Amino acid sequence: MSVLVNKSSKIIVQGFTGSEGTFHATQMIEYGTNVVGGVTPGKGGTSHLDRPVFNSVSDAVKATGADVSIVFVPPAFAADAIMEAAEAGIKLIVAITEGIPVKDMIMVKEYLLGKEARLIGPNCPGVITAGECKVGIMPGFVFKKGNIGIVSKSGTLTYEAADQVVRAGMGISTAIGIGGDPIIGTTTREAVELFMNDPDTHGIIMIGEIGGSLEAEAAHWIKAHGTKPVVGFIAGQTAPAGRRMGHAGAIVGGHDDTAAAKMKIMAECGIHVCDTPAVIGVTMAKVMAK
Repeated sequence: MSVLVNKSSKIIVQGFTGSEGTFHATQMIEYGTNVVGGVTPGKGGTSHLDRPVFNSVSDAVKATGADVSIVFVPPAFAADAIMEAAEAGIKLIVAITEGIPVKDMIMVKEYLLGKEARLIGPNCPGVITAGECKVGIMPGFVFKKGNIGIVSKSGTLTYEAADQVVRAGMGISTAIGIGGDPIIGTTTREAVELFMNDPDTHGIIMIGEIGGSLEAEAAHWIKAHGTKPVVGFIAGQTAPAGRRMGHAGAIVGGHDDTAAAKMKIMAECGIHVCDTPAVIGVTMAKVMAK
């Protein structure tokens, strides 16, 4: 079993023929991902990377049976691309695009209510089920198959944690980069819940950052419902209040969304909190050995 994507997933690429779509679709195909086609309006009926190109997501779904889409569409048009995918029946939409206006994402969140589609991102590295399927921009060679799940706001720390897990003699079931924007699709708690319900995931790494309340919400859910060990880290421990650090959502607005406050809540909820990202892997190994 896997979380969200596996070798049977049928992926289409929105923004397929653009430079970003082309580069990362090539990497995904080389990883073994089942990319069945792509969408670029006006180029329907052509071929790209030996896959068919369609004018719309609806056309792509009808022709290929695609159930997953990855979005490499410029910020001004990305919200429309996400909603188009949901309307066409895509079950998982992974929005890589950075810089989508907040007002656009408010509209997207409202539109997705009641839809069967799950959104990952935007401004995220995507989702990878190790050894099976990469729907994103992460370096696939880092992710070796195993039973540790990763949910992270940070792309770079996702890769770092995966590398540490592998070096510690373990491996990854699935890694989910949820994105660092103020408004995202799947939350930290929702991703943790997916891993808690996955029999092939035995431990979870949860990486957050300053700003917002997603980590605290996840921690309280873990305390009430968790059945597997969780190792956590919060980035931005030296960030000054009121200044955005890195991601658009990484800004401290009050005492409760500082790194220290989040780490305290996580520890109180039974999460094994790391003070530095350098010990995520060894901490997970120690926890799993108990």
